[in-house]
Amino acid sequence: MPRFRAPGWWNYTLLRLEDHDRVLYVGAREAIFALDPSDISRQLRAPVEWQAPPEKKRECVSKGKSNQTECFNYIRFLQSYNQTHLYSCGTYAFQPKCTYINTEGFTLNSAALEDGKGKCPYDPAKGHTGLIVDKELYSATLNTFLGTEPVILRSLGQQHYTMKSEHLPTWLNEPDFVASALVEESRGSPEGDDDKIYFFFSERAQELDCDSELTVARVARICKGDVGGTRTLQKKWTTFQKARLMCSLPERHVTFNNLRTVYTVSQPDWRNTAFYGIFHAQWGDVDVSVVCQYRIADVRKVFEGAYKELREPSQRWGRYTGAVPSPRPGACITRWHRENGYNSSLQLPDATLSFAKKHPLMEEQAQARPLLLTKGINFTQLAVDQVIALDQRVYSVLFIGTAHGWLQRAVILGSEAHVIEEIQLFESPQPVDSLTISHLTKSLYVGSRTEVLQLPLANCSRYQSSPDCLLSRDPYCAWDNEGRTCVRVDQHRGSTSTLIQDLLLDRFSRGNAKFEKPVSIPSPEHSVLRNVTVVVGSDLVLPCQLVSNLAQPSWLLNERELVLSPEGAVGARFDRALRALVIPDAGPMQAGRYTCYSEEQGVRFQTERFQVTVVASAPVVMKARAPDASMGLFWVLVITLGAACLLLMGVALYLRRRLKLALGKGAEMKPLESTLVYPITLPKEPPTFVPSKMSGDEDRFWETGGNYYYSDGSLKIVPGHALCPGGSSAPPSTIPGQPIHSPSRLSLTNIRGSGSNGYIRLNMSAAGEERAGGGGAGGGGLGAGGSLGNDYTSPFKEELLRTLQQRSVLPDANPEESSV
Repeated sequence: MPRFRAPGWWNYTLLRLEDHDRVLYVGAREAIFALDPSDISRQLRAPVEWQAPPEKKRECVSKGKSNQTECFNYIRFLQSYNQTHLYSCGTYAFQPKCTYINTEGFTLNSAALEDGKGKCPYDPAKGHTGLIVDKELYSATLNTFLGTEPVILRSLGQQHYTMKSEHLPTWLNEPDFVASALVEESRGSPEGDDDKIYFFFSERAQELDCDSELTVARVARICKGDVGGTRTLQKKWTTFQKARLMCSLPERHVTFNNLRTVYTVSQPDWRNTAFYGIFHAQWGDVDVSVVCQYRIADVRKVFEGAYKELREPSQRWGRYTGAVPSPRPGACITRWHRENGYNSSLQLPDATLSFAKKHPLMEEQAQARPLLLTKGINFTQLAVDQVIALDQRVYSVLFIGTAHGWLQRAVILGSEAHVIEEIQLFESPQPVDSLTISHLTKSLYVGSRTEVLQLPLANCSRYQSSPDCLLSRDPYCAWDNEGRTCVRVDQHRGSTSTLIQDLLLDRFSRGNAKFEKPVSIPSPEHSVLRNVTVVVGSDLVLPCQLVSNLAQPSWLLNERELVLSPEGAVGARFDRALRALVIPDAGPMQAGRYTCYSEEQGVRFQTERFQVTVVASAPVVMKARAPDASMGLFWVLVITLGAACLLLMGVALYLRRRLKLALGKGAEMKPLESTLVYPITLPKEPPTFVPSKMSGDEDRFWETGGNYYYSDGSLKIVPGHALCPGGSSAPPSTIPGQPIHSPSRLSLTNIRGSGSNGYIRLNMSAAGEERAGGGGAGGGGLGAGGSLGNDYTSPFKEELLRTLQQRSVLPDANPEESSV
């Protein structure tokens, strides 16, 4: 597996493959590399170093950004501009810049940098997408330092001038851009349609009355020939429209809204274009990732449908039911427009443009069901390849990167996906940041924070038998009856008549004579008989590696089928976490020969063989140990250290006594104040909110202690008041001066709602004088800003007030200190 990493460089997160130049360009942090696609461990040219100047980095730090992670130049855009130059943009220490790179000498003119505002994000962690079409850059990003102004921009214009989106929340509302695509819908169009640019993002929904904070997935489009309006929408998109992407399981009322990335599969006929999107959700603490597919025909149908509108009186969104102006708002210029005198968007009437400005959102949604759903895994990146199998059908193969550095390879079979294999890519877990496919080298390139990897699109040689090769259902692979090996179909030199491939498993379901069920496949590498000895009464554990996650284990004991108990039941069972057969409390009846099979689709693959012996007790071997000569020296050291400690303790006691006598002869010794710290018991139950009434008839919420812990178990320190409900109290203390009992729950609600100095407020209640010595959880005491109850009368109160008055007039009183 070829790898590339350059010492001192990080974040190889942007990959750009130029097959015609046979170069893989890698955008990293403050550098751009040119690698050989056949072997990425070899650099074709010296890297282009593009660092932000020290003064820019200092400005970035002075504005509150991190000099460890943010104040660098992260390459976020890199594409071919023409045959001789690349166009690249970087964050440039939160002052984005763009420039041209000469591909022949692989050089960059740092003196001719362009402003990257709107072309590249300020923040390297923010979403961004862009593409160059006919030497014009279409980009979508956040346009300000604070990331508060989203924009879809067209720049570098030679054919057209700069265009951008309207700065309205109905157009873009806190979007996170993930991908963009060109669909050449003008090719072969009988209507004379225009090419379109599609943008994919998530944003905060406004049209959902029940939850205006919900994030939803969107697809937006603009027409390539859009040049804005004459009076309305001057230099603004007149064709901007957006719609919701729905990836859901309607029967379970589950919708996935967080869009992570989109991969576009383009075809010679644009009508066969498809978009594959990764969606993410969290169910409690469990990550759930899904893949959904959208056809271009379904997306176009949504944009040709009804509009949504924001109804001013109620400020609610609903379907627009009025008359739609003509020409249709948001539509591209077609043959019909030209025949009616509208040759460009500059000639569209104000009624059409005003409607388009106020109605960017479509009523209908692009619907799809998940092709693949996985719990406990966070998908990050996606690439899709189209493979022609032996049956001449085209199959889509998904390459999916995860947040922990794994690669899943899956094939779409009908309406669902079959996972072929999972590959661990990195030694240490890290997210897969980019994926790129090369059909020329038949390789997949993986970009991450620390390195770039190159993998073959398929590794058919790992399948050792005909059933194993067929059961993988890998469209790249087929079994060669002549060579008795599993081979790559596109690399096979001989006749395809000797190849067998069965992606739909018809050969197994029909009971073909060649693979009639059940079939046992011996495994040479696991044919060795291993001896295992176990003591009576202990657990017998025999490992068995299954050939796939779809396989089921089966065991033979002395050539007879071993009946396994279900998970959690008593008896012999297969533990999938251990991947082993577990027999508790083994006895003489469990001795014998064990054979493990991995069974899938009626085919059994032999994996392990054990000869188990059960003995009455484990043999104990005792060895005489010679006396240790060093033990005598050890005891000498112990005695010496003990004597030294006793001597030092005597000296300390003598000096303490002399000090007391000296102080007693002088001024009268002041009593030392002591501070007692009492433990606060915080409950272990999860956080809940229980309504309660506080003093002053104010509504509060009473939180459990679970909210006071960090995830690692350490206690949070939160400034402010710990309010205690006036109606709750612990049993009064019967010993004067005993510390009050600490509350078992603390409330941090409305911690800024009091005018005191942030100390704990202990309110006095009129429950009687017996609480003067110590109240309960809501019992007596006084804090800064607190007051005594008018009906609370006792000698304790009077003495307390006198003490406080004296302290308030002392010249050396510390206002930051409070004591009672």
